[in-house]
Formats: sequence, structure tokens, C-alpha cells
Amino acid sequence: MDFELTPHSVRMGTDDLVPSRYALRIGEIDVLVVSDGVLTLPGAMLGHNAEPAVRAAWLDYNFLPTDTLDWGLNVVVVRSGDRTILIDAGLGDDPNLNLPRAGQLAHRLEAAGIHLASVTDVVLTHMHMDHIGMLLVDGVKDQLRPDLRIHVAAAEVEFWTHPDFSHVSMPQGFPDALRAAAKRFAEEYRSNLQTFEEEHKVAPGVVVTRTGGHTPGHSVVRLASDGDRLMFAGDAVFAVGFEHPDWFNGFEHDPEEAARVRVRLLRELAASGELLVATHLPFPSVGHVAVDGDAFRWVPLFWDY
Repeated sequence: MDFELTPHSVRMGTDDLVPSRYALRIGEIDVLVVSDGVLTLPGAMLGHNAEPAVRAAWLDYNFLPTDTLDWGLNVVVVRSGDRTILIDAGLGDDPNLNLPRAGQLAHRLEAAGIHLASVTDVVLTHMHMDHIGMLLVDGVKDQLRPDLRIHVAAAEVEFWTHPDFSHVSMPQGFPDALRAAAKRFAEEYRSNLQTFEEEHKVAPGVVVTRTGGHTPGHSVVRLASDGDRLMFAGDAVFAVGFEHPDWFNGFEHDPEEAARVRVRLLRELAASGELLVATHLPFPSVGHVAVDGDAFRWVPLFWDY
């Protein structure tokens, strides 16, 4: 079924207690941000290289608990020309990690009138399980097109053949779950993979670029049309990263490089004024970046009803 992603055409399902999708246009490109739910994770993962008291003070300043933190989990659907592109695919089924509030993507896409069979392309920022999980849910592959193209950096596919977890700071059980999900994904979708080295044009106005850092093949997706621009930054940017871009996130496989990537992207966004959407910013995570002294400032977009 065809769909038009405009603020007035998207209706909330009766099962949604809070808004879970937000539509906007980038020139001639339709964009829909969809919430896959939230991940409740230890607060220490927010910046495991920061002094605990400093990290706790930041959380308290933002009226957040210091022991656990709810991370948003956002996915984007893009319509460019005759292509319907899913950028990342959410958590899917909870792999025994006590994340019951995520994994909402499949039914939220259906509620928005987006059928899996209409998706022509999937772009993966990386292969962590909260970005590939819906594709592994029982019955999902049978609903997808046989000629579905899944775009992912070649370095990402290679990394997950022998992943390095020596620099992460994850809760127990996560490394094994991440390995298992990535291995299963590579096996089940090998014939659909369209790998690229550094940069690849997916559709008119839709370009994916490898950044590395978070994972070796981590990538961002840039949309550009009629002078409008938006970057989907995946896991390169977290809520604390504007004020403390040097804080390491627990899921970063190369945290020092991830911090360098984060600063570079934030500087680019502040200079260009383009919109930012990122996986783990609070939904709908659409906004601008401004320079604030030696750090940055997040400026959420005013919602367009």
C-alpha cells in the first residue's frame, strides 16, 4: 500500500499511550520517525569514563535517576521517489535481557500503514541487536520482498565475524546476545546484503557514509532535497554527548574514536544548521545542534501539528 508521510496523514493507533511516530518532509523526501520503545539500562553506561559523582550530578541536573536511564530507540522510514527505505530495524524480540519496553517497531509500522512488503531497502547504521532485531523476529522475513536490499558497511560485516568487546562497558549477557544476533543476521540475510566501503547512494537524496567509532562500520545517513537536509546519526550521538562529547558510551567498541567522530559530526551539524535525528535521543529526536562554548547544545524542533 502506498503511503504519504505528512503530519496530517499519520494517525495514532488506539494502543499507543503516547505519540510514537512523527512525520516531516526534507524537500521532496518524506520522513517518518518511529519509536521502537525505550531501553532501560544502567546509568553508568552513559559515560563510564566520567567520575561517578560528575555523572550523577548531570543526571540529577536533568531530573533523571542516577541508577538506571531510559534510552529512546528511534527508527526512520524514508520515501524517496519509488523507494521505501527503513533505516535500522529496532530490537525485535527481547533476547532474555529484560528489555520489555522495546521491540515495538513491527506493530507500529503496521499501525502507520507501512507494510513490510512495501520496503525496498534497509540501511543499517551498524549491526547491534537493537538495530537489526525486527528482521530476526519469526515471520518477518517471509513478509519482506525477496529482492530487498540491505545496505551496510563492509567493515561492519567483517567486524562481526570476530567482534572485539575489550573496550566496551556493557551489562552481563549483552556481549553474547550481540554476537548471536549479528551472526544470525549475517547468515539469514547474506544474499540481500549490499555492502559499501566508505559512501553509498541508496536513493535520490539518500546517502549513507561510514564513520566508524561506535563500531568499525558504524554509518550515518544524510538526506538532502530542495535545500533541506537531515542527518540520521545512529549511535554516534547520545543525549549527554552535547554537553560531554568526550564521555564514553558503554556500547562503543572504540570509545576514543567514537568521541572524535561525535565531535566532528556535531561540528558539522552546528555549521550547516541541518536537522539531526539519532537512535537514542528522546523521541522524536528531531532538532538542531548549536555550539555552546567548548561543547554543544541540543535544540529540539518545535513539533509541527
